[in-house]
Amino acid sequence: MQNKLMELVEQSSMKPRIPHFEIGDTVDVHVRILEGEKERIQIFNGVVIARSGEKTREMFVVRRIVQGEGVERKFPTHSPRIADIVVKRSGKVRRAKLYYLRALSGKAVRLKERFPQGKLGTAAEAKAAKAAKRAVKVEAKVAKKKAKAEKKATEAAE
Repeated sequence: MQNKLMELVEQSSMKPRIPHFEIGDTVDVHVRILEGEKERIQIFNGVVIARSGEKTREMFVVRRIVQGEGVERKFPTHSPRIADIVVKRSGKVRRAKLYYLRALSGKAVRLKERFPQGKLGTAAEAKAAKAAKRAVKVEAKVAKKKAKAEKKATEAAE
């Protein structure tokens, strides 16, 4: 009974839509900042180096380089202070945490892009694009074979 009640409370405080982003992705985090009575949105962009927690306690760490100095910020995913999360690039990584980037500098910090042919949001879209590319190649091969067969037929008729 108590667990169900807790789940209901957690569901109400969670954001309905959060974009899919993973470790290694370059994101823009739009943070609401209160200055006196005015509220403005500040964008913090960088690479997601860690994610932890689940449901309402989920957090992610974003790292960026500012004037040659590494700056990291830890954000609660479902915080009302976060206005939006925009995924700019998807990085190809093989680790759950990218803490090793702290020791690197310059070009060594760059990550390979997961979907270099364009900005594809999900792995399913990437698979669909790959399948479409493959289908075009197969069609080209079939057309080439057909043309070759027609050429042979015309040569044999002459």
